[in-house]
Amino acid sequence: MARFRRKSCCALIVLALTMFIITLILKSLSPEENGFGSQLALKLIPHPRQELKVVSSAKPAQMIPVEKSEQMEDKQKDFPEPNYNVHAFYYVWYGNPQFDGKYVHWDHLLLPHWDPKVALGFPTGRHQPPDDIGANFYPALGAYSSRDPVVLEEHMQQLRNAAVGVLAVSWYPRNMKDENGEEIDSLLPLILDAAEKYQLKVVFHIEPYKGRDDVNMHQNIQYIVERYGNHPAFYRYKTTTGKFLPLYYIYDSYLQSPDVWAQLLKVDGKSSIRNTQYDGIFIALLVEEKHKTDIHAAGFDGLYTYFATNGFTYGSSQHNWRSIKSFCDSNDLVFIPSVGPGYIDTSIRPWNSQNTRNRLNGKYYEMAFNAAVEARPQIISITSFNEWHEGTQIEKAVPKTWGKTVYLDYFPYKPTVYLELTQKWARRFSEGQKKWLE
Repeated sequence: MARFRRKSCCALIVLALTMFIITLILKSLSPEENGFGSQLALKLIPHPRQELKVVSSAKPAQMIPVEKSEQMEDKQKDFPEPNYNVHAFYYVWYGNPQFDGKYVHWDHLLLPHWDPKVALGFPTGRHQPPDDIGANFYPALGAYSSRDPVVLEEHMQQLRNAAVGVLAVSWYPRNMKDENGEEIDSLLPLILDAAEKYQLKVVFHIEPYKGRDDVNMHQNIQYIVERYGNHPAFYRYKTTTGKFLPLYYIYDSYLQSPDVWAQLLKVDGKSSIRNTQYDGIFIALLVEEKHKTDIHAAGFDGLYTYFATNGFTYGSSQHNWRSIKSFCDSNDLVFIPSVGPGYIDTSIRPWNSQNTRNRLNGKYYEMAFNAAVEARPQIISITSFNEWHEGTQIEKAVPKTWGKTVYLDYFPYKPTVYLELTQKWARRFSEGQKKWLE
């Protein structure tokens, strides 16, 4: 045991002497003012910044985006071709605590009836997400945020699977918002970038913001074109004269008189946008029959019907679509009927059950599409991709029960059923248009 200790002690002494000699040698090789081994290390190991510079300029690094691009191209092959004559109304007003610091729109108010006596018979208050939301269906993505990149990615994939080509994004001017939401203009770059990735296009669905008139509409159109007009996903409609012009849906256009709109949309109007770099295709909302002549007199380029409730208005009544199309043809107007899978808004308007339209397991949607195709329009719009408050969404929905609340769903079909039906009818619409133009 003692011999073993002596051997161990000798070994430690030899090791210590070896380390001391190595230290002296290394110290003699480096300047005194530098730390131990610093210059030798710099000579033997590339500096991190130098290494990054080499990598960023090397051929393998240049190939990375190409590889990603090729992967994306391969992924695009899995989707049906986007039909740019099929537009879906798209809402970006949703928020949650993770991305927005609070729930936005999912916590929608229960709106009172305009008759105080009727209002007394219905509940009031505000929904309490995430389980209690202002919708009769529950989204597969939960109470999501429109700012969430994962949500945007999923939405664009769903739209491509449905063969939709254009998103009609609900839009308020900068620093303005709807009564239940927040400012949304800042989201448009995110939407445009996500759309471009999936070869989709974006149009603006201009809401009836406070004080809307010909002057500020001209200013807002100018802002849209200058801010977003050069983006690859910014949609332009090919006119009969061969021009490519932006297209705008104008919601509740009847709130302004034809005289006001004429100042913007007629060549001789004091705020005229015609024959300027900001000219476009302006689509008015048709509600009542008399609006047809108002729309034409105002200088609009076309009309759409928006509402997914067959029979609710003159414009949304499907049996009127052929005569409306004839009127548009006679007056050189674009006709855009709006189809929807159904309608139910009793989660926010509990007194409005008379306007509910049952989905009939997809039959209601197919009947609407069939009526639209038979009218031979230039474009068909879908109300909606994700207007959950009014139950018109084609986005994926899932079964959910919370307390005494049982949300509606797409049973007996899977959550993608309305995306699949949209793809089916987008294809039929495309085939029909080819025959009409022959």
